[in-house]
Amino acid sequence: MTMKIARFYPIVPDLQWLKRILPLGVKTVQLRIKGLPGDERDRQIREAVSAVQDFDCQLIVNDYWRQAIDYGAACIHLGQEDLAEADLKAIRRADIALGVSSHDHAELETALRADADYIALGPIFETKLKKMKWSPQGLDRIGEWKSKIDCPLVAIGGLTVERARDVLAAGADSLAVVTDFITHPDPENRIHEWLKVVNERPVR
Repeated sequence: MTMKIARFYPIVPDLQWLKRILPLGVKTVQLRIKGLPGDERDRQIREAVSAVQDFDCQLIVNDYWRQAIDYGAACIHLGQEDLAEADLKAIRRADIALGVSSHDHAELETALRADADYIALGPIFETKLKKMKWSPQGLDRIGEWKSKIDCPLVAIGGLTVERARDVLAAGADSLAVVTDFITHPDPENRIHEWLKVVNERPVR
């Protein structure tokens, strides 16, 4: 399916955070739930699908493709290991968009073979969110990836408002952000700063 992804792409760890930022005007958001019991995880995904409908926002569910199908999410995001185990035919039958992470050329080829609706590249800069075996990609890699794909390119890892313009200028279509707003003393104001920056130039 054709996917139009917003330029600012916040990633939240739970339903509470999702509901907190929806009124701010975000149009694409990923729900990345880790470590919750199955029943609570499923409840949060189900309620998230319903919550975004009131705000004209596109929900991306991380990892849990079965629940994304069952509850009618717009998109599922898979890492490389999860991609290998997922039923891509079932995802396509459900008409759900598919986003795939990539960190090197081999993973990019895997994402392309999966016919991903968007491809994420990271980490662009050093990130404190989680320990990663990949070195920062840098801005030049964004342009390289963009030249190899026909779908939107999402940049992730170490992004800040101050770096946003450079990352967009390098060729990224969307900026996936976690730490920069979640750890900020005023997350709502930080998101407003993000939205101001990404809306300065027209969507390609």
